Amino acid sequence: MGFVRHTGFAIVACLIWAGAALAADRAKTEEFLEITGFDVALESIKLSASSAPQMLGLDAEDFGSEWKRLTNEVFEVEVMHDLALDILEQTLTDELLKHATDFYTSDLGKRLVVVENQSHMEEDNALKDESGAAIIEGLERLESPRLEYFQRMNAASDSAGTSIRAIQEVQVRFLMAAAAAGVIDLPMDEPDLREMLANDQEEMRAGIEQSALEGAAYTYQAFADEEVLAYAEALEHPDMREVYDLMNAVQYEVMANRFEALAQAMSRLQPSQDL
Repeated sequence: MGFVRHTGFAIVACLIWAGAALAADRAKTEEFLEITGFDVALESIKLSASSAPQMLGLDAEDFGSEWKRLTNEVFEVEVMHDLALDILEQTLTDELLKHATDFYTSDLGKRLVVVENQSHMEEDNALKDESGAAIIEGLERLESPRLEYFQRMNAASDSAGTSIRAIQEVQVRFLMAAAAAGVIDLPMDEPDLREMLANDQEEMRAGIEQSALEGAAYTYQAFADEEVLAYAEALEHPDMREVYDLMNAVQYEVMANRFEALAQAMSRLQPSQDL
């Protein structure tokens, strides 16, 4: 999902053009965010801000006590919420909205959203990964079909295969914005930066797939095999795939937008000063 310039903006622009005539109204769209848990997924983008200094070769502590205030300001929930609504209001058709809402207001759907919301907002990713890895190891020993169901779920919820391109787009936009704001000296231009990131694409893909599998094993551990299978089948429906392609695009666009804003805001702070 990180979509602007090049691939990203074209995807969002095409979605707007295709859905404009039948777009859902804002009230329905806002309800959709809550029912599907997408509002919490958007809020959790704030947690990704902890990785920002590392991407720049810096440390959050370099910016002193102002860092937390800065990230809270840039990743303000209402701002991200409104950015998402602005795009979804123009792209999410009534038909797609109804399809997703019907599933997530079912008994299974409601229970899934509860655990997904909890998982989104957990800050200890290491614990989640370790627990998920242990669960996967046990499922492999048992030759459980759950592993296949998790893989199907993850593939269906990113059916456009956008994760890698989107994450790279977020990185490029953040690094370029940080360089333009004078936060870092970037010893390469944008095409070279993109080429460097592309060289790590396969390693990134493997990492994303493994992390997604561990996350699914951890998040859905309390659900029965037949419920996990039912979710996989629901996600594989063409309408639900389209909904998730759209939500992925919106989530990464919001993330890229906020990381660019963070780069601008970081220029106002001086490293190693407790302002």
